[in-house]
Amino acid sequence: MSSDPWGRVDETGTVYVRTAEGEREVGSWQAGSPDEALAYFQRKYDGLVVEIGLLERRVKTTDLSAKDATAAIGHLRAQVTEAHAVGDLAALEKRLDTLVETVESRREERRAEKAKQADEAKVAKEALVVEAEELAASEQWRAAGERLRALVDTWKGLPRLDRKSDDELWHRFSHARSAFSKRRKAHFASLDAQREEARKAKERLVAEAEGLSRSTDWGPTAARYRDLMTEWKAAGRAQSEHEDDLWNRFRGAQDVFFAARGEVFAERDAEQGENLKVKEGLVEEAEKLLPVKDLKVARAAFRSINERWEAVGHVPRDARPKVEGRMHAVERALQESEESEWRRTNPEARARAAGLTGQLQDAVEKLRGQIETARAAGNNAKADKLQRELDGRQALLDQALKGLEEFGG
Repeated sequence: MSSDPWGRVDETGTVYVRTAEGEREVGSWQAGSPDEALAYFQRKYDGLVVEIGLLERRVKTTDLSAKDATAAIGHLRAQVTEAHAVGDLAALEKRLDTLVETVESRREERRAEKAKQADEAKVAKEALVVEAEELAASEQWRAAGERLRALVDTWKGLPRLDRKSDDELWHRFSHARSAFSKRRKAHFASLDAQREEARKAKERLVAEAEGLSRSTDWGPTAARYRDLMTEWKAAGRAQSEHEDDLWNRFRGAQDVFFAARGEVFAERDAEQGENLKVKEGLVEEAEKLLPVKDLKVARAAFRSINERWEAVGHVPRDARPKVEGRMHAVERALQESEESEWRRTNPEARARAAGLTGQLQDAVEKLRGQIETARAAGNNAKADKLQRELDGRQALLDQALKGLEEFGG
């Protein structure tokens, strides 16, 4: 018979482990000495010690979940309870109890951290919602639109809240974005509508101006032309593709009338010579407005100059194209500055320009590949034909890229 503090082997070879509840049979040994039997079952105990030690390290040094840790503890506890091993099983039970406490403590820490993160995420999302709702009322269409897109990216990077809170905040956030988008679309639709109304109004003015161009009722007709010019300015700008043509027709009709009147009143040449000097002075004053630095100030100054210009009267016919051309050049420069400002703040036009540029870039790359393939195959005729097509597409692409630069991107 052999024994140690935690177990013994009786004369029949039966092996027992000592516990607080008494001895428990853990196996039998017939193949060797009692000391060998105890050593064998002690090694089984040592194996449990190693497994518990490994689990303790995993719990302390890794991100093992509380659920998985609890399951592993339960598995080891079952092994200890039914262990066919000799050793201090109660000490192992105690270590497992301590490990349960550690897991529970870490579970509570994780719950607290998760709650903290949720609170921080809620505060962050509420701040995003408030900013989005403020931007929804903005008329800085480009800047506000870009900021709202940035807010969406920030939102996506934040963790989700509980479903109810997250859905409520997202509904407010989404509603603010939709409200801004609707207002922006309405704004640009209104601009388009105004330009269309201006086109229609100027079409009517052109028709009347052309109808008056052959009149010989000099005084009343000249007065009516001045009224038409006032109405023209009040009508606003039409679409850029119509504005120049309408202006040329309108101005051309006036030129016909005033040229005829000038021939009739040839005796007024001396007076018109003085008018020319005044208008040349006004042109020089107007040309000093260029290049445009402050559009609002330049536009107001040009209106003042133009009012004085209109009040001066006619100049000699042969001098008129040059002096009026110089004045019109200043006017066109101001109009182009207005157009440039409008285009620069028009996100829809930018999107169209960017889309066209992308399509042309794709076409250029495709043609280059086809040319390389044709030359590799020895088909130079096809390659030359494709090269001519590529040159045309490249020229369009260069124009599109230049146009895109006007939008600041």
